[in-house]
Amino acid sequence: MKFVHFADLHLDTKFESLNQIDGLPAKRRLEQRKALRKIIEYIKENEVELLLISGDLYEHKYIRKSSIEYLNNLFKEIPETQIFITPGNHDPYLTNSFYSTFKWNENVYIFKDDIEKIDYKNVHIYGFGFAGFYCEESNVEDIEIEEPNEINILITHGSLDGGNDEFREYNPLNSSKLRKTDFDYIALGHIHKPYYKEEKNQKIIYPGSTISLGFDELGEHGIIAGKIEKGKISINFIKIDEREYVEKELDISKFSSNEEIIENIQKTKLNENNLYKIILKGKRQFIIDIDEIKKLVEIDNIVKIKDNTVLGMDINKLATEKNIKGAFIRRMMERQKLEGLDEEFMEKAIEIGLEVLK
Repeated sequence: MKFVHFADLHLDTKFESLNQIDGLPAKRRLEQRKALRKIIEYIKENEVELLLISGDLYEHKYIRKSSIEYLNNLFKEIPETQIFITPGNHDPYLTNSFYSTFKWNENVYIFKDDIEKIDYKNVHIYGFGFAGFYCEESNVEDIEIEEPNEINILITHGSLDGGNDEFREYNPLNSSKLRKTDFDYIALGHIHKPYYKEEKNQKIIYPGSTISLGFDELGEHGIIAGKIEKGKISINFIKIDEREYVEKELDISKFSSNEEIIENIQKTKLNENNLYKIILKGKRQFIIDIDEIKKLVEIDNIVKIKDNTVLGMDINKLATEKNIKGAFIRRMMERQKLEGLDEEFMEKAIEIGLEVLK
């Protein structure tokens, strides 16, 4: 049986990190729709029988009815494909959610927060969905499979092997326990980085976010497409997002001005379709004005510029000099001790003061 598995589209999310570029958040939301269209076209062209959507399909807080109608109309275009959705922490099955109130097409099945088993052709689909924005336990690892000699799939949204409190709030799952189950494929959502080829004969799969939502989601994003038989599964990652978030470093150690930084950023070779964060690194010998640099760089797809440089001058050595600069630094160091000033704040203050004293 052919299947497609995707998760974490977050339809109608605000893309707040892109607000500084006029129109880009709206364009990115249009690209979410384009991604959905590409998935449906892939399903049509390849006669895919099963579509698994593992949560966070949309943003409950921001989703519009028009977007749900658009989504459902796409589902109507693939009537021979059975669609299973498991709600996640951003799109839980609430009494006022579209999962509950909207009339979905007949090929769509939405799981709730009781573990259910649905038989579809020769496959048994087990699912569990979020009923709220948090879920501390689902017990999916304890499912006793009724027909272990047939194809069994688990679909849910959750955090795998997370150790901190944040992960424990979002359906914590144990990979060792899941591997011991008789599931042939475990379709997960929640983690936005693809996880599908880290181990031999892997059956626990995160497709990652369908399109990247920010600079914490670098690289390619898309869907998992596969074919499953009892005891045999083949999967492929298919890139859906036409953009990538990319970080590029620029060493400014030999630069002497903000203008020089701007000129070098302007010369950087960039793919016009991607979104970039420029990270400044190295030892600075002058005050870097990030706001001014952002204002003057004339490249639309540079979204962020981050200053990761360190002060290039030896403050302790300068403090020993018997001149006004040395006296100023010594006075600032005394204030730091007396007032408990943050070291980074103090260094910046000293840097500004030395610039004034030039």
